[in-house]
Amino acid sequence: MAALKYAGMDDTDSEDELPPGWEERSTKDGWVYYANHDEMKTQWEHPKTGKKKRCAGDLPYGWEQETDDKGQIYYVDHINKRKTYFDPRQAFTVEDVQVKPKRFDGNTSALEILQGRDLSNKVILITGANSGIGFETARSFALHGAHVILACRNKTRSSKAVGLILQEWNKAHVEAMPLDLASLRSVREFAESFKAKKLALLLVPTAQIPLSLPRPTPMDVDPRVCSGPWDGITEQPLLPLPRPLHVLVCNAAVCSQPWRLTEDGLESTFQICHLGHFYLVQLLQDVLRRSAPARVLVLSSESHRFTDLVDSCGKVDLCLLSPPRRAYWSMLAYNRAKLCNILFSSELHRRLSPYGVSSNAVHPGNMMYTGIHRGWWLMTLLFTLARPFTKSLQQGAATTVYCAVAEELEGLGGMYFNNCFRCVPSAQAQDAAAALHLWELSEKLVRERSTAPQTL
Repeated sequence: MAALKYAGMDDTDSEDELPPGWEERSTKDGWVYYANHDEMKTQWEHPKTGKKKRCAGDLPYGWEQETDDKGQIYYVDHINKRKTYFDPRQAFTVEDVQVKPKRFDGNTSALEILQGRDLSNKVILITGANSGIGFETARSFALHGAHVILACRNKTRSSKAVGLILQEWNKAHVEAMPLDLASLRSVREFAESFKAKKLALLLVPTAQIPLSLPRPTPMDVDPRVCSGPWDGITEQPLLPLPRPLHVLVCNAAVCSQPWRLTEDGLESTFQICHLGHFYLVQLLQDVLRRSAPARVLVLSSESHRFTDLVDSCGKVDLCLLSPPRRAYWSMLAYNRAKLCNILFSSELHRRLSPYGVSSNAVHPGNMMYTGIHRGWWLMTLLFTLARPFTKSLQQGAATTVYCAVAEELEGLGGMYFNNCFRCVPSAQAQDAAAALHLWELSEKLVRERSTAPQTL
């Protein structure tokens, strides 16, 4: 090598051509690294140019990534019936430069936002995910490798939803767990079941990791995640650790429901849309903090602009949130619940952001045919007539997915998003005092009707 360099014969026509003894490889998530067989070392920088590179885009059509018995990644070409340890994406590498985040809008689908993303190290919980926008959100995350939990009241529908996702990709990691937000007891039982489940992790002996690469911690390594760019991996089992929670999507809601009280003595729209989610977050807040950075997404609606929650003294009035039968109007109850969602998200972010947990509220779209309106025939008719002119369910899930994965939103919260853009909510939705009053009232209601959770 030194003699060739002295003779001037180490030059090539391409500055990207590797010197003798070097090999270009890639990690599972597409980052390129370089192995020197002579010196037995690896590094991220190109040995000649000093540049870092990554693979652009997904695997070509028909290709799939697998792991052999030794923990090494290989690639299967199902079309041509062959396999190789060479990542086909390495033919399309790009220089790792700082680029502006891609802008999305109301026409973007959830799958378009996730294109090229590997979420196999994420655990995501979505309420009301057996149909509509919640199902498309769960499906989009699961098809990109995330471990997705569908928290639903109807076991039959949630099992069917899981089956549909597995039919599309039989290696998806998706499960259903029972949750009825109209019952604080059910919320508590769900949280206990979630915490009781463990995530089996694997730990790679650090002695096998080259000094030039960062050491993983037990929380970094998952059976479905490549442990790092080195050869001779011998993964050893580690005792199961508590299951993390990286994204919690408060999606479940009801609209146009006839007046009824829950088993906890509260109006059902208010409890299902707000108080049940409030209690769920309280019970899981220790898991979210342990999993930081974590995100909470609360689905709201533009209808929050057409109502208010405070009385003449400026305090949040329970009689407005959970009215008696004679004062109940279903659409007004829904609008107030959606205003609660934004106030709750803002106060949640204020309290948990110091611990690495952010929260944002999102509006999925107007007049979308999701089944949320099935309680009233007139609303069903209106939604059916508007269906050709509104977003698809994939487009409706896009803003939630964007807020869950956008790198530019890491650590940012207390905001309201529509069409993948930050928007200004109503004046009352920005009222910090109203958000605090709602939080205190929600804590009081939960304390009176259930065992008291840990205060945030």
